[in-house]
Amino acid sequence: MNQDTGAGSFGKSRFPSRRECFRLCALWALFFCVTGVFVGLRGDHFLLAGIFFVLFFAGLPTRKLAVALIPFVVFAVSYDWMRIWPNYMVNDIDVRGLYEAERAWFGVAMGGQTVTLCEFFAAHHRTWADVMAGIFYLCWVPVPIAFGVWLYIRGERRWYLHFALTFLLVNLIGFAGYYVHPAAPPWYVIQYGFEPVLGTPGNVAGLGRFDELLGLPVFHSIYGRNANVFAAVPSLHAAYMVVALVYAVKSRQNRWLLAAFAVIMVGIWWTAVYSGHHYLVDVLLGMGCALLGVGLFEYGLMRIPAFRRFMERYEGYIRQVPKSRE
Repeated sequence: MNQDTGAGSFGKSRFPSRRECFRLCALWALFFCVTGVFVGLRGDHFLLAGIFFVLFFAGLPTRKLAVALIPFVVFAVSYDWMRIWPNYMVNDIDVRGLYEAERAWFGVAMGGQTVTLCEFFAAHHRTWADVMAGIFYLCWVPVPIAFGVWLYIRGERRWYLHFALTFLLVNLIGFAGYYVHPAAPPWYVIQYGFEPVLGTPGNVAGLGRFDELLGLPVFHSIYGRNANVFAAVPSLHAAYMVVALVYAVKSRQNRWLLAAFAVIMVGIWWTAVYSGHHYLVDVLLGMGCALLGVGLFEYGLMRIPAFRRFMERYEGYIRQVPKSRE
């Protein structure tokens, strides 16, 4: 079998072509060089690369899956690479302004003064709410990615690509927002006040109560890897399930899945505020970020002929493999 396939048979051979192998190795070599020099290599970097290589070389069906997952890989790498040039080195950190806006627009009375919802929940929390908050927040990335894999497995490759690339676009818009307006989360104000302290480590905030109840460092392990604590605006926690729900509706999933997504989405919005990780302002901006990403992708990028051709080629590459080839 000819290993060096041309464009006409690109991605149809059981084995990857020399061109595909070269591209794969070049891109991962670039990733390791940049990450090693500017970020520092960790075990999860090698795990990510290892999984991708296994999928890519195991066979044609898994290679198509590996290529389909590239938007999620780019998302993970982009987030990690924000460590190279932190947003607080680009613009001043907003600590007091965001707090005062939240208190003015959505403040509640407590002890004879007006406080933010996050401060109210920090003083008034319940065990059942801590449990629900932990469950909801554990869904924020796994559920959208699982939904994408579900679309892929069902053979709805077109909708999968629209969802995956919109998910990536929403993240890139959100990351840009972090650099345009670095902002401190509510827990930072509660613990450190209004003076920005650079290099502040990640904090589980109210989610620490879930870890205590469970007896496991679930969120401590997650927030210990936080790339930048001054990245509260917009809340991408609030954005992801919006994107998932939009494409669940557009791809005409069943009503039970839509209902489950709606509950998880609202639950994550509530948890973001209840746990002290985001102000309500952050959540609203996260929702707007998600809708902006969907609009830009569906009514902007998809109307550009060159981008449509790219989408057709991408979809053609990951299209369902005939049974005789599987």
